Amino acid sequence: MKLVIQRVTEASVEVEGKVIGSIGKGFLVLIGVGADDTEEIADFYLRKMLGLRIFEDENGKTNLSLKDVDGQLLLVSQFTLYANCRKGNRPSFTDAGNPIQAEKFYEYMIEECKKQVPVVQTGEFGAEMKVKLCNDGPFTIILDENLYHSA
Repeated sequence: MKLVIQRVTEASVEVEGKVIGSIGKGFLVLIGVGADDTEEIADFYLRKMLGLRIFEDENGKTNLSLKDVDGQLLLVSQFTLYANCRKGNRPSFTDAGNPIQAEKFYEYMIEECKKQVPVVQTGEFGAEMKVKLCNDGPFTIILDENLYHSA
């Protein structure tokens, strides 16, 4: 699993010219599901993502979590996070999970986030989407297999 987490002041996603998800302060999270992912792996990344303390406290230190600032989530599936560019100039996506598996884990992550975060918005799995954001910082964190396998 790979997550690209961007701290935002606002973000939205549209499909066919219509905004289908929009948030204020919080995280825009691009989610890539790998071929070998499991619920255990998804739970690990959910705990890590929701526990990240990357919002500033009253002293300007990044010490507050999404929950501490009443932050919102915009979750967007993005299989291209598994692009393999080692050979040639055309990416290969063979390491990405198959669409049925990927959608299952994407939906699982959405449902688990909704249990802990009051505002969870989403993109549309498999759709051509336009994502807009105002990255706050900019602040971007990448969680990938290296994190899980070293934990």
